[in-house]
Amino acid sequence: MPTFAPALVHVPVTPFTADARIDFTCFARLLDFHLRNGADALALPMHAGESVSLTDAEQRALLEFAIKHVAGRVPIIAHVSDAGTAIAAARARHAEAAGAAAVIATTPYYWTPPPAMILEHFARIGGAVAIPFLVHNAPEEMGGKLSADLMLQLVARLPNFAGLVDASLDWQFMIDLLMEARHARPGFLLIGGTELFVSAAAIGATAMLSPLAAIAPRHIRHLHELCRAGKLFEARPVQEEIAALRQLLNPAGAISLKAALAARGRNCGAPRPPLEPLAARDLAQALAALPLMQDEPKGW
Repeated sequence: MPTFAPALVHVPVTPFTADARIDFTCFARLLDFHLRNGADALALPMHAGESVSLTDAEQRALLEFAIKHVAGRVPIIAHVSDAGTAIAAARARHAEAAGAAAVIATTPYYWTPPPAMILEHFARIGGAVAIPFLVHNAPEEMGGKLSADLMLQLVARLPNFAGLVDASLDWQFMIDLLMEARHARPGFLLIGGTELFVSAAAIGATAMLSPLAAIAPRHIRHLHELCRAGKLFEARPVQEEIAALRQLLNPAGAISLKAALAARGRNCGAPRPPLEPLAARDLAQALAALPLMQDEPKGW
């Protein structure tokens, strides 16, 4: 399996035109913004990128475009999740052929299969490719809860299972998994799935996925660097500032992210139905009141 160390992973939104088509011109500008503002890798299209509102063909086209535009400047992690195992596995094969550095998948949408079938789902997706495979544990978004034992079974079964992206904030789960997984597979990755990174870093997380890097890239970068250096006490006030931004934006996910981007002069269009847009001005005043935003970029 290729060595893979993603570090700080930015999670871009998917820009749309007024008639709800993917706006590839805007997407190119957005990718360049992330690259200029501290992204060590990109993960797309994640849920913050409205992946469930994209057709299979659109997901593939978006990934191909990003890989071509980024041109090797940073690795790209392809999100391949689907309710159907065969669909997700086919998407993973396409991502590998297109040049993705790794693939990532969550538990199946809608279905709530028993643990044995979740294991099979992940094993078939990861087994479809040779590049690193990441599992995204996001029980609040997806429902269902992964166990350390289930993930250790996947380590034993799947040679390219490279690590877990965890958004559960279940510290005991992460501790139990990491202690055993790194015995079985040195270099197994624990990646923070939220910007609340201090505790995850204390457990052993070395990387972080961040949708909020589109809004506050400088603070997100600073937080990640402090945590990677083991300066967790110094990182706490930075995380507290980011947590205030997260509390303002996260309840509405892609809706509030796009409104915040527009308020900061980086309009990426409205979300696709059934999501309804927020007016940028409704967030502009609240964003301006956050101290961390004084040092963050405006415009492209």
